[in-house]
Amino acid sequence: MVTRAERTTFGEWWWTIDRWLLFSFVALMVSGFLFGLAAYPPVANKLGLPTFHFVNRQAAFLLMAGAIMVGTSFLNPRQVRRLALVLFIGGLAMVILTLFHGAEVKGARRWLNLPGFSLQPSEILKPAFVVMAAWAFSERQSRQDMPSLTIAMLILPLAVVPLIRQPDLGQTILISAVWCGLFFLAGLHILWVIGLAGLGVSGLFLAYRFLPHVTDRIDRFLNKGNGDTFQTDMALESFLSGGWFGRGPGEGTVKRSLPDSHTDFLFSVIGEEFGAITCILVVLVFGFIVVRGMMRARANADPFCRMAGAGLIMLFGLQSFINMAVNLNLVPPKGMTLPFLSYGGSSLLSVALSSGFLLALTRKRPKSALTDRMPAHRAAPPGAMPQPAGG
Repeated sequence: MVTRAERTTFGEWWWTIDRWLLFSFVALMVSGFLFGLAAYPPVANKLGLPTFHFVNRQAAFLLMAGAIMVGTSFLNPRQVRRLALVLFIGGLAMVILTLFHGAEVKGARRWLNLPGFSLQPSEILKPAFVVMAAWAFSERQSRQDMPSLTIAMLILPLAVVPLIRQPDLGQTILISAVWCGLFFLAGLHILWVIGLAGLGVSGLFLAYRFLPHVTDRIDRFLNKGNGDTFQTDMALESFLSGGWFGRGPGEGTVKRSLPDSHTDFLFSVIGEEFGAITCILVVLVFGFIVVRGMMRARANADPFCRMAGAGLIMLFGLQSFINMAVNLNLVPPKGMTLPFLSYGGSSLLSVALSSGFLLALTRKRPKSALTDRMPAHRAAPPGAMPQPAGG
């Protein structure tokens, strides 16, 4: 039992962490492993691997993810910024490296083959990018002598251009949307927001016009007669087959024919085997995390913590929405995992890092700790008397 009187590092962490968010993340991790017990074995058998190949690997990834999430949550805001800077530089370098030495899968170079592990660098880049963009936008409010807006403007193309070259339109759209959300929260002029919206629409049109795989996916979404829609058709059939209460764990049949049922389409497997009610509960957990995270970010007095917290929860919420919307055929198909539930080492570690950053930035801290970020010319000198109201 940890009491408030304990002044240990763990005691202070336990009483300052948002335990609702922490327990929600843990609940998703445990649920993802349980859902995986039903989804992973058929995929392993189909690929000629041992039955529990993906189960064992996911268990190892979950242990690593839990350690990363909890360990990161001990950091203070300054340490979060420094770690994000290191990860941003390293992640960006690895994304560029994939353009020359990455493994080509379905015409895209997004992976680096490491001993015993394939790494998708864009997953490491995402949370670091959000924290760095939030830092740049927040500095605009506290340091007028710093070209923070210029830095924020440069960060986006620096990250997006290599992703487009891979190509990885899904991750590009995701981090661009979060960046635009931060831009809006920074309180910049509405004309800037309108201009950015126009650039976004133009970018999507150019992608549709000049990237064949994007053209194909959008055309198939708008008109099923334009190509193969097997994945989305099977995903919808999974939900219809499961009904309200599901066919039971391990009793699903559609998952045996559904490609990527352990990654991008795990939500469909949940629908078939556990039913629509379980799917609704999963959606409610994700919704609770988004609402709770936004409330904690909004209540934070530190501009950086407020911006970074909002950006990280936007990243989490948008990725979750896109994955579930693809499964329900509400948006064109795009390879994007469901946070903490889908199989994948890179994705799981990335989400754990994002969650750890969010927990660290939303911890309760005394107001005096906020003065660490104030410029010297704004901080009150030692021993100075407080000014009376209106003085």
